[in-house]
Amino acid sequence: MVFSSVAAGKNSNESRRAPLRMGLALIAITTTWGVQAATSTSAPQPLDPSAAARFAGLALSCLHKEYPNKIAHVMESDADALPPHTLTPAFYGCFDWHSDVHGHWLLVRLARLYPNAAFASQARAELARSLTPQNIAGEVAYMKREDRASFERPYGLAWLLQLSSELRQWNDPQAKQWSAALLPLETAAAAHLKSWLPMLHYPIRIGEHDQTAFSFGLVWDWAGVTNDTEMRRLLADAARRFYQSDRNCPLSYEPSGQDFLSPCLAEADFMRRVLDKQAFREWLSGFLPGIPLNPVTQWLQPGIVTDRADPKLAHIDGLNLSRAWMLEGIAHGVGPDDRRSSALLAAANSHREAALPAVTGEHYEGGHWLGTFAVYLTSHAGY
Repeated sequence: MVFSSVAAGKNSNESRRAPLRMGLALIAITTTWGVQAATSTSAPQPLDPSAAARFAGLALSCLHKEYPNKIAHVMESDADALPPHTLTPAFYGCFDWHSDVHGHWLLVRLARLYPNAAFASQARAELARSLTPQNIAGEVAYMKREDRASFERPYGLAWLLQLSSELRQWNDPQAKQWSAALLPLETAAAAHLKSWLPMLHYPIRIGEHDQTAFSFGLVWDWAGVTNDTEMRRLLADAARRFYQSDRNCPLSYEPSGQDFLSPCLAEADFMRRVLDKQAFREWLSGFLPGIPLNPVTQWLQPGIVTDRADPKLAHIDGLNLSRAWMLEGIAHGVGPDDRRSSALLAAANSHREAALPAVTGEHYEGGHWLGTFAVYLTSHAGY
């Protein structure tokens, strides 16, 4: 449902953008946040409880595991040389800040979807250990220092907002306490993004953390849950400036050797959130004109992982997982009556089947983060 359109700015691309202008909109959230049953033989399958337990175990094993640790930390003096648990007292495990944040999201989501599962009580205990007012105050103090304006922007901040969104949707007394504790950090993260978006003159089109399209999608969903119309407006403006006129995305150039996000598919997955259905269908025809009109699985093959013990080469497992949910999201955006949907879902299934067996935790290089990507995919978090 379209609530209000966002007018396109007057520039040299005005005539080219006009047909889609009315499609850019602040749209209603229609997402079902529970486990969805398959609606057809081609539809995504629901998250299996045994798989949920396995993925929860990956997060539980690293949530407060401080080392090894990779910090992105600006120091002004020796006094800033501090251990991770002192610098960021809520999110210091799982190798890096953003992985620990989305590890918390994983546990919140699974504990909400499976409240009676065997892992739920331990998940609650670990979440309660992290999400205290004191710990969050330490996180806010760290983030607000003037020389950290770009800290975890946009990827980590987007996952922080997803964590907040998941807590807000959990009708549980303890979750409400955690949500209230997290609120100051949520507010700080949103403020950083709001001040950055108008200043960002170009999109970031890489296949790793700095990519804008994927993070924009996460933040868009959070803004729907919180009814943050200012954030929705800023993101819709970014969609117009950065992506509305894009054509013929070179999907055949992907992946790069250490991608875990597809630049082309992430952009389309974001735009299906911002555009109404008909406008998105038209835009997608120009952006990815090569999508087959039948389920040709050879259209987009899963990436090949050569060494799961290498932290960068293991990114390709994450690429396969994220491609799967993005393809499903795009299919959701065009609708089941669009002739491209069968090919999109066939490609999503092939990526899903290639990636999920690799989410084992055998190698910490992937085990500290791939569980989140598996849960985001299998619990249909993005639509």
